[in-house]
This record gives sequence, structure tokens and C-alpha cells, in this order.
Amino acid sequence: MAIYLTKESKVLVQGMTGGEGMKHTRRMLAAGTDIVGGVNPRKAGRTVDFDDRAVPVFGSVADGMRSTGADVSVVFVPPAFAKVAVIEAADAGIGLAVVITEGIPVHDSVAFTAYAASKGTRVIGPNCPGLITPGQANAGIIPADITKPGRIGLVSKSGTLTYQLMYELRDIGFSTCVGIGGDPVVGTSHIDCLAAFQDDPDTELVVLIGEIGGDAEERAAAYIRDHVTKPVVGYIAGFTAPEGKTMGHAGAIVSGSSGTAAAKKAALEAAGVAVGSTPTETARLVLDRLGAQEAASDVTHR
Repeated sequence: MAIYLTKESKVLVQGMTGGEGMKHTRRMLAAGTDIVGGVNPRKAGRTVDFDDRAVPVFGSVADGMRSTGADVSVVFVPPAFAKVAVIEAADAGIGLAVVITEGIPVHDSVAFTAYAASKGTRVIGPNCPGLITPGQANAGIIPADITKPGRIGLVSKSGTLTYQLMYELRDIGFSTCVGIGGDPVVGTSHIDCLAAFQDDPDTELVVLIGEIGGDAEERAAAYIRDHVTKPVVGYIAGFTAPEGKTMGHAGAIVSGSSGTAAAKKAALEAAGVAVGSTPTETARLVLDRLGAQEAASDVTHR
């Protein structure tokens, strides 16, 4: 009942001893995540106390993996050091690197996402809230107490909209929520998550949140049309964005008719996706689709 992250995941935090790393490590532990170590070469050999849990600090990702069997890294390092941190994790053979850091130069993101892919490491982010499998594990900064385990999968460019849809659909709950980030270059796409949710037997419906800029949503629409049999509900942020202005995320920029919210909505609807005009309407569409699914199932089993 999850993609990418489960209660079995063993998590290292690169940058755990910094202010943000400390704060969010405590929150991840409280959510049940198995944080097995931090990484800071200047503080290797120490331990950090988080309430009733003492977490060791390792000098490298490789050392942490050898000692703990870690398979996930969450990256909370400054932008200037993010490229080196992800490459280190990939060289160590980590399966999943969740890059929370924002403000990373695009050329660095291009380099480390390509390098990680060549090493078999999945990158989520950068500039993302991470991912959560409610009731099992939380890797990043997504609040763990606003929803519950359930049957909806969520993939989103926007952290804030991730939280809003999680809250609005809290009575149904989620299998996994993935914030892929809104930068021009990210390691995991809508399509990657759609494929994983399609294969997850406990995900019954997928919510896809996009925004203006680029063509990721149009490509996702084509993939949905050809490969996804589960219902998908979408929302696109940025209908009122002025042309040529970057809005919020570095990737959210419209040029002419390319990348507009209207174009993305049309592409998704042509692929059979119900697209809400507001987050609240999107939540209602999810409930309608799940209700229709249940009614069809009742008829089938009579």
C-alpha cells in the first residue's frame, strides 16, 4: 500500500545536524520513519538525541549504508553542496535520494539527476516537500498529521497544494503522496509516479497536481491515455498567471500559448482526466469518482 517509501525503509539524513535537518528529522521520527543515521563528515562518530532516540552521525553516505543498511537518503544541505551530496549518495548505491533543498542552480540539477539515474538512484526533487506513506514513513517536510492511510495516490509539483488536497481528502486517506518539486529539472516525473501508482494494487485513484510552465502535464496526459486504467483527477495551478512571468516555482513560466493552465487542462481532459478549477472542486471530483467506482463494483458483485 505504497510506492517508493514504506515502513521498512531505512533513512539517512544528509545535513541532519543543521537547523532544518534537526527540526525535520524530529518530525520524521515522530511520524514513524526509521531514521538510522545522519551524515556530516565533520561530526562523524557523534550521536544526536531526538527525544527517546539517539541517532548516529556518519562521515559519509557509504559509511552509513554499511553500518545500517540504509536505502533512502533525505538531503537537507545548502544549495552549493547539493550536487556533491546527491552524487555521493548515488556513488554509495542508495536507492532513493529525496532532495528537499531549494535554490539549486539548474546546471547542478541537470548534472546530479543524470548522474544518479546512471547509477540506479531515484531522485525525488529538488525543491520538493518529499514524500509520505501515511502511517508508515515520511521522508521530507510533509505534515504527517493531516491525513491517514487510504486508497488515493497523489503526485504534485506544489508542496502547499499537496498539503491542501491531503487535508481535504483526509476522510478517504492516501497510499503515498509524492511532491516531485517545481524546478525546471526534477529527478522523478508525474509519469514515473503514475506508472508506480498504476502498479500499486492498493491505490484506486490518482490525484495529479500540476502548474503552468513546461510540458510535463501534457506528457503525463499522453501517458495516462495510453497506459493508466485507474481514474485520475487533476488540478493545474496558475490560470491567472500573466504571460512571461515566473510564478512561485522556477519552472512555472508561460511563453505564448505554451505551458498555459488552459492548454494543460485541455490535454488532461482529452485523456479522460477530470480537472478541477479549484483544490476544493478537485477534492469533490475525487469523491465523485470514488463513489461511481464503488457503485459500479456493487453492480458487478450482485
